[in-house]
Amino acid sequence: MSLTDTGCKNAQPSEKSRKVSDSKGLYLEVMPNGSKYWRLKYRFVGKEKRLALGVYPEVTLKEART
Repeated sequence: MSLTDTGCKNAQPSEKSRKVSDSKGLYLEVMPNGSKYWRLKYRFVGKEKRLALGVYPEVTLKEART
């Protein structure tokens, strides 16, 4: 299921950081202090990598997808 802007706003922090997934490796990482980061998970030469795309809401869902 794809993520919506309302889902991004309503994502609540927990004791550990958690991932709210969108699609194609894009997810919103919600930290215990409440900060939210866009991340992109991909593979390069067989190893899993993560790319930081920015902080929500400075980087919107639409911008993160492009």
